[in-house]
Amino acid sequence: MTKARRIDLNADLGEGFGPWRMGDDAAMLGLVTSANVACGFHAGDPDIMAATFARAREQGVALGAHVGFPDLAGFGRRPMAMTPREIERAVAYQIGAAQAVAALAGARVTYVKAHGALANLAERDAAVADALARATRAVDPALVLLAIALSQQVLAGERAGLAVAHEIFADRAYVDDGRLQPRSEPGAVITDAGVAIARVREMLAAGALITVTGKRLPTPIDSVCVHGDTAHAVDMARALRAGLEAEGYALSAFAGA
Repeated sequence: MTKARRIDLNADLGEGFGPWRMGDDAAMLGLVTSANVACGFHAGDPDIMAATFARAREQGVALGAHVGFPDLAGFGRRPMAMTPREIERAVAYQIGAAQAVAALAGARVTYVKAHGALANLAERDAAVADALARATRAVDPALVLLAIALSQQVLAGERAGLAVAHEIFADRAYVDDGRLQPRSEPGAVITDAGVAIARVREMLAAGALITVTGKRLPTPIDSVCVHGDTAHAVDMARALRAGLEAEGYALSAFAGA
């Protein structure tokens, strides 16, 4: 799916709940080309989902169902003891909810991305990755799977016959096996926009993940993620977009808006 000099910029949005808000979604929707919208399990509710979908539609931003474990208190970042079958059903449930609320807002969901602990498990566990891909295909085989580059998610999406978009992270470090460095470790989350821009530029130029030791792991790259729940998320996204455009990249969604 990779296209020369074109790249998608995505962020996790709609991550509030009731009166509680996380991040500046309005500002982020003016910067990204794809929005991964929480479906109510790790964050989000019908009102927040509908409002986010409507704003994204108005700005021509592609919409994804951001599926996770049913863990509001832990923001979906705690592993849960669920079987692959349970995960498959939970993912299908969330995609269906996202599709329904998007339709109510006059929008449509075009892709699926896993969140937090579920994404981390599906990065390395083939059975979990297959559950994610099976659920996506069963709900709508036209949905694109936004998958962590060089992960089991990519392989599972391909096995399921889904279109797969390969994702790298602007603000997360990688270890030498290509996996994301655990958030609990120093340096795992990158907060300096200059550092993030430089490493994304280098990874795009190389067509590879670049690890903390400088190792290069070749991969297609279709989308760059900047997390929307950090203190400087908007500044990071703005700087990253400007940096990519300055390098001659046209920002466009990998899946239709």
